[in-house]
Amino acid sequence: MVQFFSKRRLKIAEQIIIVIFFAVLIPMIVSGIIINNINQQSNRAQLKSAAILISKIVSEEIDVFEQTTNNDLIQIVTTLDYYKSPSQEERYLDEVLKKFSFYKEFAVINNSKLEQYKAYNIPDNYYVFERPLNNNRTLVAILDIETLKKNLFKTVSEDKRQIYVLKNDDMSLVASSNYNKEDFEESVKLLPKNLREDSPTVYGDVKNRPIVYLKKSKPNVLIIVNTTEDIKRDAIDYNRNKIILSIIVTVLSVFFVVGLYTSYLYTNIRQLFKAIIAISKGNYARRIRLLTNIFTPFELVFLGTEFNKMVDQIHKSYVQLKKKNKELKQLNEFRSNMIDTVSHEFRTPLTSIQGYTSRLLRTDIEIDEETKQKSLKVIKRQSERLKRMIEDLLVIPDIEGSRLNVNLVPIPINTVIESSITLVKNDANKEIINNVSDCEIEIFADNDRIEQVFVNLIENAIKYAKENTPITIDYEIAEEKLIVSVQNEYDLIPREKLKTLFEKFTRVDDKTTRTTRGTGLGLFIVKGLLEAMNGEIRLYSNEECGFCVKVYMPINSQ
Repeated sequence: MVQFFSKRRLKIAEQIIIVIFFAVLIPMIVSGIIINNINQQSNRAQLKSAAILISKIVSEEIDVFEQTTNNDLIQIVTTLDYYKSPSQEERYLDEVLKKFSFYKEFAVINNSKLEQYKAYNIPDNYYVFERPLNNNRTLVAILDIETLKKNLFKTVSEDKRQIYVLKNDDMSLVASSNYNKEDFEESVKLLPKNLREDSPTVYGDVKNRPIVYLKKSKPNVLIIVNTTEDIKRDAIDYNRNKIILSIIVTVLSVFFVVGLYTSYLYTNIRQLFKAIIAISKGNYARRIRLLTNIFTPFELVFLGTEFNKMVDQIHKSYVQLKKKNKELKQLNEFRSNMIDTVSHEFRTPLTSIQGYTSRLLRTDIEIDEETKQKSLKVIKRQSERLKRMIEDLLVIPDIEGSRLNVNLVPIPINTVIESSITLVKNDANKEIINNVSDCEIEIFADNDRIEQVFVNLIENAIKYAKENTPITIDYEIAEEKLIVSVQNEYDLIPREKLKTLFEKFTRVDDKTTRTTRGTGLGLFIVKGLLEAMNGEIRLYSNEECGFCVKVYMPINSQ
């Protein structure tokens, strides 16, 4: 056994069971045995005391009844001495019988006929009192045994003990309470040969069932009080069973509470183990979910809370690291896109500028004025296009660092839209429907930044619109704001994808965008510029409007 425990570490539940067994269960059982013995001794003493007390009470009742009866009979005998004829005596006894209702009959009998009268005229369930009269006669008072019992046992009528009142000379039974023939015969059989007088004495050899006798010298009767099996069972066995039951209930309650506590403790510790194992395997999102109640120790809750805080910090660092890695990957992609964009987007205007400049510088041919003006306009337009692309790239750090400076002034929206349309690259010659040309409402905005916004939006609409579909620019007024919408025909974009279009380097990944150049920065720049000018942008995609961008700008109310 010792070697087994020395080779194997016990679990918490096993240790708790061993501690309970030695620290709680064994002391509780020993205490229960001691308490049961003490209780049994106490109950045994109480049973003896109760039997002795009842014998004394019955003895006092006998004394009182005898005294009362003697007084009654003395009065009757004294009165009878005054009557001279039997008829007068008979009438008097009839009157006395009515007065003393608990007597059954009074009679004056000659002494020579007394025994014959008692043998033939008095039933077994009646008791006889005698008092001598003059002229060799005797007064006989007949009393019903039930009446005698009511008077002798009225104080102890509720007690379940067997009480017997016997005559000392022939041991005949005079009265009894809770009579049982077998118990009566057994109680008489166990009486000692020499009886002490006028003193309650315990006798018998039945354990926990004391029998008490009280021999009275006057009147010459014997009182026996027998403790029955039912009384012994109620007083000793019942209390012993209650003690045993209470110990069992206590033990079960201890095991239940400890078992419940252990189960919660073990469950929480297992949660801790699982979390540690998960963290060791790289699952930094795992948390300890304790079953918190009154059985959860403070230390365990504190440990779980601190562990979760630690994991939160690790998880945050891990998420930040993943985010940085993602940003680095996106930055790498952005760099590739930028190189591709610079090599292509910048090459086209630069090629145009270089070609038209070379034409204007040639001396071997003569160029008319109209051709010169046309070439200079192309050079100017391509230079402005290069400028916009460079501005888009340069404005990103200012947007990210919230360092964008704007000069908000009232600007007519129709002027902004018309100017933006002239700056837009529309190589596909898409139709642009401008419904804002007649709107002279002024908005608060930075002139250069708002043009940059709409140039980006219109170019995006042209770039991603379906073939042979127009670009529509419209407006409406709501809640003191001017809403300008740029709409094109496009396939339905999922709502989840719409939410990501304002992020850097994000583009709609489909066949259209795979053939369309761009860095995925347009909407990010537009959103940053509008927010700097107290504006707002929202994206919509449905079957009715296709793809629609709405710009909300504050109106100049002055």
